[in-house]
Amino acid sequence: MGRTREDTTVAGRGLLSRIESEEGTSSRNADVSSSIIEHLRVLLNTRKGDSVTVPTFGVVDFSDLVHSFPSAIQTLQATIRATVLEYEPRLRNVSVRHVPDEDPLVVRFEITAQPADRNARGVLRFRTQMTSGGKVEVW
Repeated sequence: MGRTREDTTVAGRGLLSRIESEEGTSSRNADVSSSIIEHLRVLLNTRKGDSVTVPTFGVVDFSDLVHSFPSAIQTLQATIRATVLEYEPRLRNVSVRHVPDEDPLVVRFEITAQPADRNARGVLRFRTQMTSGGKVEVW
C-alpha cells in the first residue's frame, strides 16, 4: 500500500508547523479566549484579601461601594481595569466601559483588550454582568 501525496505532505511537516496550521491556530485562539474568560471569572469574583498567598489578587468588595452609587461605577471601572492589567498577562491595552442597563440592580461592563501575544491579531471583547448578590458573570 503506497502513500498518497497528502500523506507525504503531512508526514513531512514537523510537529510545530502542524500545530501552527490555520486550523490549529483558530482552535488554539478559541482555547486561549476560553481560558482568559475563565480566569476573568475567578479574578472578578475574588475580593482583595481573600487570597492568602496574594492578598492583592481580586477586586474591591462591591458591597463597600453600594452606598456611593452611581459614582461608584467609575471606581469599579478603574478597579477592574487595574486588576486585569496586573493579573491577566495575556491582555494589554485594557479598556473598561460601563454599559447601562434598565435594571438598577445590574451593573454591566465591557472589557476590551488586545492579546499580549504579538502574533495574535484583533481586539478581544468580554462582557461582564454584576448582579445584586455581587457575583460577576463573564462571557
